[in-house]
Amino acid sequence: MTDSWQAQAEPHSFTPGGADYLRIVARGVPLGLLVFGGLLLLLLVRLVERPIFGVKRPLTPHITQFVCRTAFVIMGIPFSTTGRPMREKGAVVANHAGWLDIFSLNARKRVYFVSKAEVARWPGIGWLARATGTVFINRDRREATQQIELFRSRLSAGHKLLFFPEGTSSDSRRVLPFKSTLFAAFFTPELRDFMWVQPVTLRYVAPSGTDPRFYGWWGDMEFAPHLLQTLAAPRQGRVELVYHKPVKVSDFANRKALAAHCEAAVRAGLAELNVERDGPAG
Repeated sequence: MTDSWQAQAEPHSFTPGGADYLRIVARGVPLGLLVFGGLLLLLLVRLVERPIFGVKRPLTPHITQFVCRTAFVIMGIPFSTTGRPMREKGAVVANHAGWLDIFSLNARKRVYFVSKAEVARWPGIGWLARATGTVFINRDRREATQQIELFRSRLSAGHKLLFFPEGTSSDSRRVLPFKSTLFAAFFTPELRDFMWVQPVTLRYVAPSGTDPRFYGWWGDMEFAPHLLQTLAAPRQGRVELVYHKPVKVSDFANRKALAAHCEAAVRAGLAELNVERDGPAG
């Protein structure tokens, strides 16, 4: 990972042993078959879907949703949501805790992630991202006009674009400051008047007796050990999604005001969980 949050020491790398291997195999094999089998099916369906519907994807997102929902069943992680996903055209913004976010946010609502261009070149993850319709952007102001047109075409097609305004992942127990620059494109004349934004809080509860940051993946943590740790857990924690009230971009004076509103909503959603888990401060 690049642009990593490293303000806190990372947990020691996980080393499986004994019964861990049995759980890893029992969960990992069907999970691998599900993900890559789903990818193969998605690519085959896309061969028909693309020439008929173009940028619109009326069929393949259902495959992605099925894979993500079933992944939680295989891993044994309870998954729940509160609130209503918005129906208006626009974007979803959420806090970022790690690779499990991809499954969490796709399981309940069809979304299309917006990611930095270099992710497209990552082995494995890049292939999955491209196949599921991720929007890749370069951090280059010279391409701003082209990116805005890309956003407009995808939003006009009914796609919900998913942004992580923190810019990196954390330990799942906190919300990092939202970067308002990511909201700048929303205020262009092409998008401002019809676009809505919905804040979403991702809440991860660690398995009983484990590090509260169990599901967080940040800094220089390697993916494979973290995946094995998740698969090996004797008893899992849980994942919760909180959908906050969507807001219209044109109701805000500028990108900083919109970013501040969304950050406050997401932060409040996580604070509720921390109070429930740790008790009130003081």
